[in-house]
Amino acid sequence: MKHVTARGNEPAKNHWKNVLTLDRERRLVSGTAEALVAAIRRGADLRVYTEFRHNEHIDTTSTDAQLIKEAADFRVTYLLEDRWVAGIINLRQPIELPIGFGPRPSMSFFLYNQDGKQAIARPYLDGQPATGGPGPSPLDDHSQMPKYHQSDAWDQRTNAPSSNFAYDFEVYKYWVCDDWQEVLAHTAEGKVDSGSVGALEEAFAGGREVKVGIVGLCADLAGASAEVVSHEVFVHCGSCYYYTESKLFMAAAQPVVRVQPAIPLRYRSEGWDFGWLMPRTDGHVARWLLDPYTLKFSRSNQRHAIRWFVR
Repeated sequence: MKHVTARGNEPAKNHWKNVLTLDRERRLVSGTAEALVAAIRRGADLRVYTEFRHNEHIDTTSTDAQLIKEAADFRVTYLLEDRWVAGIINLRQPIELPIGFGPRPSMSFFLYNQDGKQAIARPYLDGQPATGGPGPSPLDDHSQMPKYHQSDAWDQRTNAPSSNFAYDFEVYKYWVCDDWQEVLAHTAEGKVDSGSVGALEEAFAGGREVKVGIVGLCADLAGASAEVVSHEVFVHCGSCYYYTESKLFMAAAQPVVRVQPAIPLRYRSEGWDFGWLMPRTDGHVARWLLDPYTLKFSRSNQRHAIRWFVR
């Protein structure tokens, strides 16, 4: 069936644009990294399209060599040093193609950088006891998957293993939906730099979606001795609230995966976590974060400069 608009006689407009394409060796084919960076800076959504063979990537014992096309939704995006983009899949359970789901319930926090470098962190949700502690781990055996290039592995015997790698997909296409409008930017103390809380309130009350860009969200993951890479983390918001007398706006953000900021963005032992945020227009950000190794929650508050977007 042809996709049509509510008027029923016109094709729905595609707001997605391919701004960067890489080949199997992650060389530039078309577009530019600068165009991707500029779009994410404006709050754009990100999807990455790839192609691979079933018996090369899914089941190396299979005779099924058909090409599989994939498009993944990266609902959490990072802008690092105002020049580098990375995205994280924040809502995915592991899929076992073409049957259903993987053997253990977990989250699949896949991470892609703008140069095609990838990573995975997988906090398990089934409560099985860990058999080891955090730290570097031996590389997995990928001798039957020559297109998989693993660079390191961490915490493999804990509840939250992670690794960094690159897979030689046939193509990488970075797509953006660049239709968000920035309506408010303020400091960590809530001082307005541009736009207004009133514009945000009017937009959300009119049914528009809300998204935030939080500056320095992961600085505390760098440790006291490490230099913090400047960064802004973008995440969609769900329920939003406006206090009409105090003129204070706040939102419940979608789950966010926090990673120690670096270029390229990478997982490392005890260098990431995930959880939920409630940002406010006075710079207050309430955090309800989950330790991926213990699955225990902790409450904390920080103050951040924030940009607010609507569409």
